[in-house]
Amino acid sequence: MKTTDILIIGAGASGLAAAIEAARTAPDKSVTVFEHLPKAGKKILATGNGRCNLGNLNAASHRYTNSKFAQPVIEKYGVDSLIGFFESMGLYTRADSEGRLYPMSNSAASVLDALRFECEKLGVKIICEEKAAQIKKADGGFSVNGNLQAKKVIIATGGKAAPSQGSDGSGYPLLKSLGHTLTPLAPSLVQIKTDTATIKSLKGVRAKAKLSLSTGGSSEGEILFTDYGVSGIAAMDLSRFVKQDKKAEISLDLLPDFTQDDAKEIIIRISRHNPAMPAESMLGGIIHKAIGTAAIKASLGFMPKTAGEIKPKQAAVIASTLKDFRLTVTGTKSYNDAQVTRGGADVNEFDNSTMMSRKVKNLFACGEVLDVDGACGGFNLAWAFASGRLAGKSAAED
Repeated sequence: MKTTDILIIGAGASGLAAAIEAARTAPDKSVTVFEHLPKAGKKILATGNGRCNLGNLNAASHRYTNSKFAQPVIEKYGVDSLIGFFESMGLYTRADSEGRLYPMSNSAASVLDALRFECEKLGVKIICEEKAAQIKKADGGFSVNGNLQAKKVIIATGGKAAPSQGSDGSGYPLLKSLGHTLTPLAPSLVQIKTDTATIKSLKGVRAKAKLSLSTGGSSEGEILFTDYGVSGIAAMDLSRFVKQDKKAEISLDLLPDFTQDDAKEIIIRISRHNPAMPAESMLGGIIHKAIGTAAIKASLGFMPKTAGEIKPKQAAVIASTLKDFRLTVTGTKSYNDAQVTRGGADVNEFDNSTMMSRKVKNLFACGEVLDVDGACGGFNLAWAFASGRLAGKSAAED
């Protein structure tokens, strides 16, 4: 039977980070990585629209799901540590105005190359097209697939989001078979499906908005109206809070830079200044013309011919609609469209000072397979790299 000191299951961001940290911590120990795809790191190549948004300057203060568990890990391997980790491999980074961290090459391929070449340099053995179908405790360690003996195992398989990139959810049954509990799973950072009666005319229109979910949760930024509901960064961030089994409404504040009273006065002013202007065009100076038209129709139930026909009371109703445009949530798009998975292995069953299981000695988990997720902007990769590095270092230490 083949043997290895440390087996890492999954050659994504957290798995490769774990492998590097383990090999650096204990150069004399053998580190093996199983990857079920033909090549390592496929999902890394797709992140950040091919640019790989690999972290965020604000990760330490970000409100992750299960932040109490995640934040000490993020703080231990904070942004300076992350930047230094990649610089040690010859990859340099820059941050944009919102704190999102990118490789200076603006290429996700350079991130993957840095990780792969460092693994190769350190003697990490990456075995592709090898799936861990079964793990059993055996002889103080673990028997994997009945033909490999590992002293320690790190589960770094990711979640179920973007299965075409390799996240097939295979880590969940492995952890469950070893006695771990899974929290409910759902697609996250994904487009939201809504009723479309009031937004049929808005397909392809983008807007800046504040979004609030009636069941809790909010976001702010760009949205994109679609033929099924809403997309864009702000909508995808809000999807983290959508519960598939609960009815909810999204409230869109489509004029976040104005108060409702300000919006009402602007509408009145326009109607008085240019009463002959077609009503469908009157809000084009403060919002996309198509959104203004949709808001007037939704508010009044009809479209007046001219701006001058709109009375002050009607202006107040239109302003209210623009500040609180309601859409009924009917669900989200699937894992195929999602960036991450909400839910996963219960974090209460892991020690966040080591990432080791509290139930099974020498079993570790990191990254998206755990019930930790964040918003768009590099927060999820920051968690993957930090938790992976901690798991790798801990597994390498006796």
